[in-house]
Amino acid sequence: MTFTDLFLTEIRSILDRLDRDVIEKMVQALVDLRSRGGRLFALGVGGNAANASHVVNDLRKLTGIEAYAPTDNVSELTARTNDEGWDSVFESWLIVSRLKPNDAVLVLSVGGGSIQHNISPNLVRALSFARQAGATILGIVGRDGGYTATVADVCVVVPTCNPAHITPHTEALQSVVWHLLVTHPALRQGETKWESMR
Repeated sequence: MTFTDLFLTEIRSILDRLDRDVIEKMVQALVDLRSRGGRLFALGVGGNAANASHVVNDLRKLTGIEAYAPTDNVSELTARTNDEGWDSVFESWLIVSRLKPNDAVLVLSVGGGSIQHNISPNLVRALSFARQAGATILGIVGRDGGYTATVADVCVVVPTCNPAHITPHTEALQSVVWHLLVTHPALRQGETKWESMR
């Protein structure tokens, strides 16, 4: 078996094991968010920051949900990191954004954050603040879901198939899940360009 065969076989296995019921619950949570006029804040670091930017685009354009990713504003992100520290960067952003119970936070993360191991403390602090604010917490994460899974209202956990490929599989499958969400008939309001040219 080539590496390509192995990697794609692993992806197929993960797809088969994704929890469809949890994905449908996330669809409903987003439908509810839109109907109450709430905003969504997508949080991610590294490759997940790029995923957060992409999901925000798709939510805004295809579902009509008002959505933002703090990492899209590199000036504010780096100013807050420099002046206040990395651990509080998302929490501070959500405070200024006046996060409310009507709103939602979506975490895209490989491990979901860990207090014990001091991994992604910025996500952990943001989620703690979101809980205090009464906002809905959503996650698409890998491994065991980490802190995100313990506090989320709905959390899709990408199953681990091969411990050597947790990061690439999680980040790739996040894209599959959010594209499913924005394409779901209960959420989709607009069409993508190529599909509209039928």
